[in-house]
Parts: sequence; C-alpha cells; structure tokens
Amino acid sequence: MKNNVAKALIILCVALISGEALAQNVLDGAYIKENTPKRRVIPYTFLREADVVWSRRIWRVIDLREKINQSFYYPVTPTNERKALIDVIHTALVEGRLTAYGNPLFDDEFKVPLTKSEVEGIFTKWDSTNTVEDPETGEMKVAPIRKDIGAEQTKQYMLKEDWFFDKQRSVLDVRIIGICPMTEKFSEAGEFVGFQRLFWIYFPEARPVFASAEVYNRHSDEERRTYEDIFWKRQFSSYIFKETNVYDRTIAEYKKGLDALLESEDIKAKIFNWEHDLWHF
Repeated sequence: MKNNVAKALIILCVALISGEALAQNVLDGAYIKENTPKRRVIPYTFLREADVVWSRRIWRVIDLREKINQSFYYPVTPTNERKALIDVIHTALVEGRLTAYGNPLFDDEFKVPLTKSEVEGIFTKWDSTNTVEDPETGEMKVAPIRKDIGAEQTKQYMLKEDWFFDKQRSVLDVRIIGICPMTEKFSEAGEFVGFQRLFWIYFPEARPVFASAEVYNRHSDEERRTYEDIFWKRQFSSYIFKETNVYDRTIAEYKKGLDALLESEDIKAKIFNWEHDLWHF
C-alpha cells in the first residue's frame, strides 16, 4: 500500500514538473518582447530655484469616461500584456515598489504613508447590507459580499502638478507631483453622490513602475507605449479642479455647472497667455 502511494506521488511530481516545463516553453507571440520590461525613465532636466521666474500649482482631473482616456481604464480584467492603471498601482503597492499616502482629510503633501494592511483595506470592501433567505427558517439574514476595487470602479484620477517657466531653457514646463485614483461614491439609497479619493501616490516614485506597464496603441501592436509615455507626452484629456489661491478653495466651491468649466478653461488660457506674452512676433 505504501509503495503504491509513493509511486502515485512520484508520478504526480513528474507530471507537475513536466507541465511547468511545457508552460515555460510556450511563447504568447511571435517574438520575445524586451523593450518595455527594460525601459528606463527619462530623468528630469536639472532645475534650480533661481532659474524659475514664474510658477503655478494646479490640480486637474482625468475622467476615464472620455474616449481619449480609455487607455487608463481598459482592460477591466488584466491580461498577460496589459493592465488598467489602477491594477498597475495596486500590484506595485502589494510588491512594495510604491508607497500610498493618505489621512482622513486625504492630504496631498505625502506626510502619512499607509501600511500594506491599510492599503488592502482600501481595495477590499464588504457590503454588509446584503441579505439572503435562510433555507431552513425562511427568514432574511445578513450575508456580507466582498467588493474589491479595481478598474471597473475607478473612473477618475486627480493630478497635482507644478507649471513653471525655466529661464535657462526658455520653456514653459510641467512636473507632475502626485496622482490620486478616485472611485464613484453612492449613498445608502444607491444614489451617486460624487467621487471619493482613495490615496495619493508620489509621482516621481511611480515613474519607473509606469515605464514598464504597456498601454494599448490603436495604430500598431508593436509600438506599445507605456503609462510613462502617456503622462510624459500629455496624451490625455483633463480639466482643472483647483489652482493655488488665498482661500485654498476649489473651483467647485465658488463656481457651478458651466461656469466651473469656463473657469477651468480660463485658468488654462492664463497659463498659455503668460508664456505667449513673453515673446514678440
């Protein structure tokens, strides 16, 4: 009997090893992709405070429901080659390559790092309002449902960035300081009440992570871009949510509806006109 069990275990081990060997020999494609995994981030140009003659800090929102921003949203289910931006961030947080920051006020100054357990508590939620019928008594009882936050729930991102004019290079430049994923928030009645910020990520720390994460390119599967390319080349649509001001208030606090959108466009125009007015034609 013992000999039969030992033989069965040996056969099982051999089968598992053979299966792993075959899986390693399977190439999902015509060639081995080496470009993206070995990508390095382009270092920022050295900048001195003395070279900055003008600067403005703004916060903008990227809405993934816009067609141009769908590369951040899809695929909803991760594949071998691509992941949605929130899945890339989640994986990097679990592996310890990124640090999430946040507090009850969702401060964007990166002062309160979150632990791995706190991060998992953000991504994993339990719906305690769900009820099911007990087959034995026929009574309704509470049956919590696990609802994980992923690509399907993440509909917006907030960026914190600094615009500045570098007199040494004579250019108007921008540096993204932080990025914050946001999910839809609903009331107990199921009504949409706005967006909820999850945490902040220090963007310079995230650049190497984004540089190795592929993004779909509609023109060619060979020329796969990365999330770092999308942010570097500003290939996304957004609207300004806030700029630095004496009251430290958002646009939504003093403008509503169409007026808020026009105020956002006015801030964009002021930044463009500031640089335009430096030159004489």
